[in-house]
Amino acid sequence: MRVRLALLLGGLSAFGPLSIDMYLPAFPEIAERLGTGQAQVQLTLTAFMIGLAAGQAVFGPLSDAYGRRAPLLAGLIGYAAASLLCAIAPSVFTLVGLRFAQGVSAAAGVVIARAAVRDLFTGPAMARFLSMLMLVSGLAPILAPVIGAQVLRWSTWSGVFVVLAYFGVALLVAAAVCLRETLPPQRRRPADPRGIMRTYARVATDRTFVAYTTSIGFVSAAMFAYIAGSPFVLQELHGLTPQQYSFVFGANALGLMVFTQLNRLLLRWFSPRALLAAGLVLSALAGGGVLAAALLELPLAYLLPPMFLVVASLGVVNPNATALAMADHGSRAGTASALLGLVQFLIGGLAAPLVGIGDSASAVPMAAVIAAMSGAGLLSFAVLRPTKRRPGRYVLQSRTERFDPVGSQETVRIAPVQPGRRRFPGRSRN
Repeated sequence: MRVRLALLLGGLSAFGPLSIDMYLPAFPEIAERLGTGQAQVQLTLTAFMIGLAAGQAVFGPLSDAYGRRAPLLAGLIGYAAASLLCAIAPSVFTLVGLRFAQGVSAAAGVVIARAAVRDLFTGPAMARFLSMLMLVSGLAPILAPVIGAQVLRWSTWSGVFVVLAYFGVALLVAAAVCLRETLPPQRRRPADPRGIMRTYARVATDRTFVAYTTSIGFVSAAMFAYIAGSPFVLQELHGLTPQQYSFVFGANALGLMVFTQLNRLLLRWFSPRALLAAGLVLSALAGGGVLAAALLELPLAYLLPPMFLVVASLGVVNPNATALAMADHGSRAGTASALLGLVQFLIGGLAAPLVGIGDSASAVPMAAVIAAMSGAGLLSFAVLRPTKRRPGRYVLQSRTERFDPVGSQETVRIAPVQPGRRRFPGRSRN
């Protein structure tokens, strides 16, 4: 059951990286064919991320009120339609608007996948499952630019969005057939606007939630700055072809997957909080390395290793910070997931355009944003100092309660943890 669930939820979580990374090799072509510049093309990326953030703020509370399935299927339909419209956009500003709509629709898959995981897991168990989920969704940033580069060999940039539309339809069919409801009616919350705002306020004023969420947001923004700037830095400044760029991008994404699975292994001996701190330190040091390489105008061989570590460190930061941020918000999982995603993609969406400011013939603007965001992630964690706490109240145990999220015959029992009882030997409490 876990493998099938991870495959499906991982596919839903992949909407963001697929929709972002697949068209990166086409940035120069989009600028040429639509008669625009680098900054305007990067706005299409910003629009998608802001839409992804705003959509999560909508779909999260809706999934708490009406269950996970109905909002998810609606979002998948909207995503497929918006992707097809992007393929026929006549101007860059039309493409910006459609990318925003595509991001809003894609948010349903991202936020509901995370909320569904929280319906089933918490504490270190959730961090481990999120690491397994990222093994699936981590294939997206590896394969997406490679697929995009191959599509460009037989089609224009429009063909990339047609492929994304097919992906949306495939997941729509899979979710409709295989994914059963993970939020029983008795655990749903009324769709009252005032109640939704109160819930948002309660989550947003949780200091611990804010500490972990801002850490994810800033480190993710460093990666988004890399995503926005690397097509021009690596292809135009360092002379890589779209195919060569796609392989470099895929290698960095592979590092993200490797670190994600390393994190899953290390959770046997270390707490999520300790691993999160280590990931934030690594991200900050790597960001400084990218900036140093850019300022000194070093060859590409000196720029790629710290850039690799900036991306890979997210494989440690993301699952641990997500599990810790949502640990105490099981009854508000959709709203908490939405707020977490809102902060993550809003900061990323605001950071990405900064890469286009300054000298377009230099890697310094991209490197400066990467260094600033990765450093801010560590600083926010250190300043807010999230309090230590016990793992969440519930953990996945074994079979009993009739609960079948992927339509199998297996069932799951959610059992309360007795005070003072350690269910995860060898791990400290968080």
